[in-house]
Amino acid sequence: MPVEPVLHQLTIPTPFAVGDVHIYVLKGDTITLVDTGPRTKEAWESVTAQLSAIGLQPEDIDQVVLTHHHADHAGLTEEFRHAVLYSHQDSDRFLTRTQSFMDMHDFFYREFFKQLGLPESYLVLIDKMKDPLKPMGNRGADAYITEGDTLPGLDGWRVVETHGHSQGHISLVSSKGEMIGGDILLGNISSNPLIEPPFGINTPRPVPQLQYNESLKKIAALNPGRVWAGHGDPVEQPFSLIQERLKKQHERAMLVKSMLEEKETTAFELCQRLFPSLFKKQLGLTLSETMGQLDYLLANGEIKEAGIHHGAIIYRAEGVTEKV
Repeated sequence: MPVEPVLHQLTIPTPFAVGDVHIYVLKGDTITLVDTGPRTKEAWESVTAQLSAIGLQPEDIDQVVLTHHHADHAGLTEEFRHAVLYSHQDSDRFLTRTQSFMDMHDFFYREFFKQLGLPESYLVLIDKMKDPLKPMGNRGADAYITEGDTLPGLDGWRVVETHGHSQGHISLVSSKGEMIGGDILLGNISSNPLIEPPFGINTPRPVPQLQYNESLKKIAALNPGRVWAGHGDPVEQPFSLIQERLKKQHERAMLVKSMLEEKETTAFELCQRLFPSLFKKQLGLTLSETMGQLDYLLANGEIKEAGIHHGAIIYRAEGVTEKV
């Protein structure tokens, strides 16, 4: 009979502001590692020490499953080359970072930032946005996983697509109501739905805030008893937290609409108003947050694109007439 996997949480230091990251071992008929931690000496020493504490060595890992491609979760993939590496297909471009993808990455952000209304002087920050990719290996997935898939030796666990925080974000859900959720639902802070490049030239960019909301609703419908998070404490009975997060996001969006009722403006100007002391230090995060609220309002018909000025899109609250 199949052995029911036993879950172990390992807590790994990171060089990022978010602090420690949790990765998980499922010991069953196979030994599965869910996420790896960042590619730093301190992280690797911590991983090996905590594996040893549960009777394992790195070479005992049969398969690695990535919830998403961010460096704090996927940095040490090359240290487990003997293991089969699984990820969602939409994560793979960040795992391999081919020259053609990185060229497209830079082109997209240059054009996108112009549409948001960033001054030319801010475009130099595109290179800084790639800093979080540095503590990563360079290894593509051996196999892709998607909604409903099961993995060898993980009896009772299946893959659930939970896109939004990143493209290709997945979670693992057990038949007994446990969920390994990566960064889709954190107890103490809201996850950022991050803007990423489109998947091809002349294709629309993803709309992560809308994806994230749908993923939260999917988790609520699954109603797991516990979500083992990528950071912080596990989320027990997450339904009420999900409702609170959706409500607060809507309220944040309506604040943005009220700003547009006062004055039509660009996304960058809104970002400066929303994050006056933070936008320069965390431009990618704050712009993603601002654009997420605009995407939400556009999708719900609350605002519209009122025109283009010097290459930047001007947003206006729906129902507000242009001032003469």
